[in-house]
Amino acid sequence: MTAAVAVRKQDGAGARHHGLPPGTVAALLVLLLALVAGFGFGGAAVKAQDASAPDTSSALLLDITTGTLLASRNPTVRYQPGSTAKLMTAAVVFDALARGEVSEDTAFTVSEHAWRSGGAPARVTTMFAKLGSAVPVIDLLHGLIIQNANDAAIVLAEGLAGSEAAFAARMNDKAAEIGLTGSRFANPTGYEASDSYVTARDMARLADYVLTRHGDRYALFSAPDFTWNGIFQRNKNPLIGAVSGVDGLAAGFAQGAGFNAVASAERGGRRLIAVVAGHPGADRREEALRRLLDSLEKDFEEVVLFSPGDTVTEARVFGGSIGAVPLVVREPVQILLPRGNRHAYRLRAIYKGPLPAPVRRGEEVGELRVLRDSDIVYRAPLLTGAEAGEGTLTSRAADAVKETLFGWWLNE
Repeated sequence: MTAAVAVRKQDGAGARHHGLPPGTVAALLVLLLALVAGFGFGGAAVKAQDASAPDTSSALLLDITTGTLLASRNPTVRYQPGSTAKLMTAAVVFDALARGEVSEDTAFTVSEHAWRSGGAPARVTTMFAKLGSAVPVIDLLHGLIIQNANDAAIVLAEGLAGSEAAFAARMNDKAAEIGLTGSRFANPTGYEASDSYVTARDMARLADYVLTRHGDRYALFSAPDFTWNGIFQRNKNPLIGAVSGVDGLAAGFAQGAGFNAVASAERGGRRLIAVVAGHPGADRREEALRRLLDSLEKDFEEVVLFSPGDTVTEARVFGGSIGAVPLVVREPVQILLPRGNRHAYRLRAIYKGPLPAPVRRGEEVGELRVLRDSDIVYRAPLLTGAEAGEGTLTSRAADAVKETLFGWWLNE
């Protein structure tokens, strides 16, 4: 069974639950950290496009230095990604390189379809790869990321999977693998399609994946320019240089969905991911992104909730020589929280219990979560802080009776 235990920080000693049977999933919820009311965006709220209509724009700010979700608005609203879909295209190619499926020097041929659909004849953003030429993967990646090149995206897709459709299947497989639950990709370019959509939450997860799993490739996103086929082009990401600290990832537009962006920035020594979507103009997108990132310094401060080894709560032990063991944190629980009142936040300790004896010290058995509303803004593993041997035959029998009488009843 899974126990959800609300905890209160008490002078570094953590807290415990009282008087409830083992394995309870409900009722142990409400710890108020006294964190913030009306957090919204902490000053970075995106203005409504139409004062008479609800604001359906999306935004999300994540501090990946501490793993803290700082702000979110409509994080699961679906929208057409436009060119930000190329971020998934890049992730699939990065994975293929990491696995050795291809190398940077592997050359893919520019097909007529890639040339006509994504090259000069299509009058779209292109790296101007010549029809029938063989282009190394690393140069195609430069075109894809620096020049936002559609021909590069299609050539990579055809070279790795045989067709755009087959590559889109790989994109969706990768989306499922990394936990993108509300997104679907229809092609490697981001060309509009009825069955293509993403969410701000998913795009932040994708950006986090690229930064953490393929950080050695991130310099491509901030490269100032790239020349191919004798044509010099500057980095097509309009947010680099326009918004302080932004040094990479992607911007997009789709008819009917408006302007969106997935940005990575460094502010105050922290690495941030910011996603905005649903804006009627590029200037509105830029302003929303700027205000979202500016909120970090204005509205947040770093708080240490638990130090290494601090007890957060206790886990009941089934059939043990003792009835419970402490659950502790291994690393500091150090997160960014809004300044001022903080009553919108709460802590939850989640573990699968009761823990069967014997229990060893240092086993990872649960998770500490910091929540705001339905958002999990921070996670940290919980470890057993003590050992518990097997109890006597009599004590084990008593525990079995308690589990039967209380455990079944609680789960009705």
